[in-house]
Amino acid sequence: MKTPAYIVFLFVLLVLLLAPGKSFSQQTDEQLGIQYYQDKAFDKAEALFENLFNKNPSQFNYIYYTNCLLEQKDYDKAEKVIRRQARANPDDPRFDIDLGYIYIMEGETQKGRKIYDEALKDLKADRSQVYNLANAFMTRRENEYAIRTYLKGRDLLKDKTAFALELSYMYESLGNAEPMLDEYLVILTSQPNQLTMIEGRLQAWLSMDTENERNDAFRTLLLKRTQQNPDEIVYAELLLWYSVQQKDFSLAFIQAKALDRRYAETGQRIFDLAALAVSNSDYGVAVDAYNYIIKKNADVDLVLESRIALLNTEFEQLTATYVNDRALIVSLEQKYISLLGELGRGPATMPLMQNLAHLEAFYLDKTDAAIDLLEEAVSIPNIQSRQQAECKLELADIYLFSGDEWEATLLYQQVEKAFKNEPLGHEAKFRNAKLYFYIGEFDWARTQLDILKAATSKLIANDAMELSLLISDNTDADSNTTALSMYAHADLLVYRNQYDQAMTVLDSLEKDFPGHAILDDVLFKKAEISEKEGYFEQAASYYTTLIKDFSFGLLADDATFNLADLYENKLNDKGKAQQLYQDLMTNFPGSLYVVEARKRFRELRNDKVN
Repeated sequence: MKTPAYIVFLFVLLVLLLAPGKSFSQQTDEQLGIQYYQDKAFDKAEALFENLFNKNPSQFNYIYYTNCLLEQKDYDKAEKVIRRQARANPDDPRFDIDLGYIYIMEGETQKGRKIYDEALKDLKADRSQVYNLANAFMTRRENEYAIRTYLKGRDLLKDKTAFALELSYMYESLGNAEPMLDEYLVILTSQPNQLTMIEGRLQAWLSMDTENERNDAFRTLLLKRTQQNPDEIVYAELLLWYSVQQKDFSLAFIQAKALDRRYAETGQRIFDLAALAVSNSDYGVAVDAYNYIIKKNADVDLVLESRIALLNTEFEQLTATYVNDRALIVSLEQKYISLLGELGRGPATMPLMQNLAHLEAFYLDKTDAAIDLLEEAVSIPNIQSRQQAECKLELADIYLFSGDEWEATLLYQQVEKAFKNEPLGHEAKFRNAKLYFYIGEFDWARTQLDILKAATSKLIANDAMELSLLISDNTDADSNTTALSMYAHADLLVYRNQYDQAMTVLDSLEKDFPGHAILDDVLFKKAEISEKEGYFEQAASYYTTLIKDFSFGLLADDATFNLADLYENKLNDKGKAQQLYQDLMTNFPGSLYVVEARKRFRELRNDKVN
């Protein structure tokens, strides 16, 4: 017959009540004592923990009991309790350290330090003893003594790598960057597989660096170690990682080359770094990196990929800023035609076809040739659906550029439908929303943009949010969008490289709508146009006005960075550029430009390694 459930419950309850060990009342006293301690009612907490300690002198009860006595400065009673525990545990150094700590609290510092020193003197070549003594010191916040304990333990054990991780944590807590780094390097020289762990620790340490002091100190120390120990490969590995974190791709390239040569690699590490440099607009380093791989000629496939990537990098560098040099553009076009003639037109050379079409349409007035090239690319046999979609996006862009909005929107919609919940589909949706923004269909555009705010691609989500805000912030209470329509039309003219017409529209907008919320966007657009046309002084004037008149606006940090870049690279005023980078870091600490601004600030301050 099955036993009733309530009888089973009563039996279990009886067993619990009669079981040896802590009773319910003891548990209640512990909980109450802890609550009193947390509420700083130390006298009440002491009474409870004294009773608990006398019944069970466990380490838990001991710690709370003695801490209650110390908080009330009852040093005599605390000393008696500690000595009692020391007699019961003669091999445990914790109680000696607690006794020394009491003397120091009472003002007898010399007496307390003497006990600490004797504990260190008596330390044996035993890892457990070392850990126990170091932990005892750390409990009393005697970190310097904890460090001395680990160092002596290392000597006693005759193991130069012992306790390196513990020591690195200790030095970090004290803010001692150089010995902390030394200990991390001790770990890496004996355990290279710990590199990822140490990089994670360093990343966390460096991220808590509001004044950038840690980054400067770490960089200086790491460079010094690398120069002093050129054969120690772990330094180059760590410096490469750090350089990438700081987006200092010039320094990263130096270290990547050293590692590539040391390990006799094919250049894959360099190739990956070049791609990262391109994504961060450091085209100079990327070009040097791809040329290094091509010259090295260690892997046929990688060399071919590098040749394609090199040409595409030159394309990105040219299109990132408008270059009013037709001869240069034609030269790049010929490079594309030549390489395509050598490699043929197929799935592997699709990026070449795509970029050549962009050059022809947007820069060389060869729209029909560009469209024919992309239609040929889309029809290539065995083409991957993603490659085909990317070509369709470029084709749609060219249709929009040439004035055929209908064909453009159809292509955008095809790609969006085929890659609905993927970044490529989100990109197509965003470009289509931008098209409708250009032609003044703001409600439809904003509906699509609001959906894209939740896109998995952070870049698309941010772009969608910015354009959505532009629409909502510049739609008047009575739904008047006249000013916004003028701005959108000017933006479309800029897209089509019709800069004079765009400037005329923007001038009219400023004249007809003084004080309108869109005027900071107008200034920014004028500055961009001036830069594209090579009128750098005029662009600087627009950025300066924007920073002055709209210092709390959304574009103030963008304008500050662009102005600094102008002074650094176009107007040849390094001092002004350095000041502007510093202003950006100070006034806009949350800006996406801070990391790059910090890097450039250091370079202008002659921190860059040659």
